[in-house]
Amino acid sequence: MEPEELIAAGYQARREQRPDDAEAAFAQAALLAEAGADALLLARALTGMGQMARDRGLGQSALAHYRSATDLLRGLEEPLRLAHTVRHVGDILRQLGQPEKARGCYDEALAIYRGHSATPPLDLANTVRGYALVRGDLHESESATALWGEARDLYASLDLQAGVAEADRWLNSHRAAG
Repeated sequence: MEPEELIAAGYQARREQRPDDAEAAFAQAALLAEAGADALLLARALTGMGQMARDRGLGQSALAHYRSATDLLRGLEEPLRLAHTVRHVGDILRQLGQPEKARGCYDEALAIYRGHSATPPLDLANTVRGYALVRGDLHESESATALWGEARDLYASLDLQAGVAEADRWLNSHRAAG
């Protein structure tokens, strides 16, 4: 199989709840991409490996895979893929209790997304949401509130009620506490 096929097979196996098969497919794709000196395919395989590590609760392993993918993407003309991957690094750092480090990731991802006309609205919404969580973790309530409001509006424009409801819960709980 080619690396692209293995990456697709890895995501299919993940959707089908076959984590061992998914991990094997991503690992094989990474080996083939590295052997073929294809940085983009290697980055894609590494993000798949990182996602599997996140699924298993292996935060440090996930962080290492996503950071490796980010390093590769910095050398390519793939700004939206870079922003998406950097955002995931931020998400992982936030989940590992490192909001100050995560802040820089969200700053970078948002700068890329806000500066690119083809930014998918859901990717922007998810990045704003993550940044709102970080700002809340850092007790920066005013910034967090503004970001939650933006995330809510983005989710509403996409008709994603779960995102709207989460934002509303945060905003309402902080209005009540304020």
